[in-house]
Amino acid sequence: MLSQERAPIYEALQEFEKKRVVPFDVPGHKRGRGNPELVSLLGEKCVGIDVNSMKPLDNLCHPVSVIREAEELAADAFGAAHAFLMVGGTTSAVQAMILSVAKRGDEIILPRNVHRSVMGAMVLCGAVPVYVDPACDKRLGIPLGMRVEDVRNAIAAHPHAKAVLVNNPTYYGVCSDICTIAKLAHENGMLCLVDEAHGTHFYFSGQLPVSAMEAGADLAAVSMHKSGGSLTQSSLLLAGPGVSEGYVRQIINLTQTTSGSYLLLSSLDISRRNLALRGKEAFERVIRLTQYARDEINAIGGYYAFGGRLLNGDSVFDFDVTKLSVHTLDIGLAGIEVYDLLRDEYDIQIEFGDLGNILAYLSIGDRSREIERLVGALSEIKRRYSRDKTGLMHQEYIEPQVAVSPQEAFYSEKEMLPLDETIGRICSEFVMCYPPGIPILAPGERITRDILDYIHYAKEKGCSMTGPQDPQIRMLNVLKARI
Repeated sequence: MLSQERAPIYEALQEFEKKRVVPFDVPGHKRGRGNPELVSLLGEKCVGIDVNSMKPLDNLCHPVSVIREAEELAADAFGAAHAFLMVGGTTSAVQAMILSVAKRGDEIILPRNVHRSVMGAMVLCGAVPVYVDPACDKRLGIPLGMRVEDVRNAIAAHPHAKAVLVNNPTYYGVCSDICTIAKLAHENGMLCLVDEAHGTHFYFSGQLPVSAMEAGADLAAVSMHKSGGSLTQSSLLLAGPGVSEGYVRQIINLTQTTSGSYLLLSSLDISRRNLALRGKEAFERVIRLTQYARDEINAIGGYYAFGGRLLNGDSVFDFDVTKLSVHTLDIGLAGIEVYDLLRDEYDIQIEFGDLGNILAYLSIGDRSREIERLVGALSEIKRRYSRDKTGLMHQEYIEPQVAVSPQEAFYSEKEMLPLDETIGRICSEFVMCYPPGIPILAPGERITRDILDYIHYAKEKGCSMTGPQDPQIRMLNVLKARI
């Protein structure tokens, strides 16, 4: 039986430090001696363990000792058959997941409100998305989960699809009926893939929605650095028993660095141990904090901190109650405006603001005093800045018109046109607000007036927009060929 009290990578680094090894390898800063400013910023301890792969420390591309042990412990802690330590963020985990199951021309059934990493993987491998348009909450203006009946219909219409991909949860905390969807996929010879970037904590509390591995998913990308407490850019890719560990490793090695950071690897190792030993208690506390914040914010009036009341047994099958999502339009402010006010006027940095909502991300490091500060700031923002909401945009989800595959569009001959001259043309690049990183436009989709209105409005409100070749998003690349 595995001992979750172990942290083999961390332990190996501690032993390595004791030996005072003379470095004639990379990195070139040589334990910080060549870059004193880096030591001043990060500290001797941190720079001293920024080391290269070597026999005592194993190799991420082909782990056989301490990294292998850490992966086995992670698999055990998360209830998976296999776990892969990822140092390219959950983006690399999502892309490896999709590249492991699909090649050029293969179909994957998925919701349109996926992260950009999913669509990026489609560009890389040439897979074709079969979109299941999510339901939309008209009051909140947010996409919800996939309805089971819609997934069933998509499977019937595309019986040769390779997989069904599910968000568990969405950025806002909404969960689909992942158990039923996984069962449907398997009954029809398809794999179930899960973007679980925001669901690390599901594995460590019985009060939260079911996790991907417990639901029977085949692969799940889990963002340990979000709610799990590891360093930014560190993540896990989990696999079920029906997936070839060796093949997934080969796919990971196509794109992941051969110089895995031991700072990131050890943070995954230590954080997994922390969650395995103390996660249940920690996340019960997070649940209590979030519920308190939700109640206090709703008591202000005007705001709507939404949660379990959205449950409808289908498109909102479950809800992650640790997500403090707040609707702001009723005080006459877009979410991004509240986001900016919190940062600029109150020195409070929340996760994101969109056109109608904000998200404050609570996890194991939060304390009640910060909750009180957030609640107080929101109350004051309402008092000082609220106004009539006439003219504010409500709808957040625009159904896409897919003309060609993402890969074909991205690599086709293209031309750059002024934004308002692109109506009716096929986009060849991404446009999105980041966060949350859900594309407004993806390669291969037809540009409509509604989409351009949305882009103009988001720019006007101050959303951080990324994706296009033109950083000012005054121009867009479109296919030269008219389709």
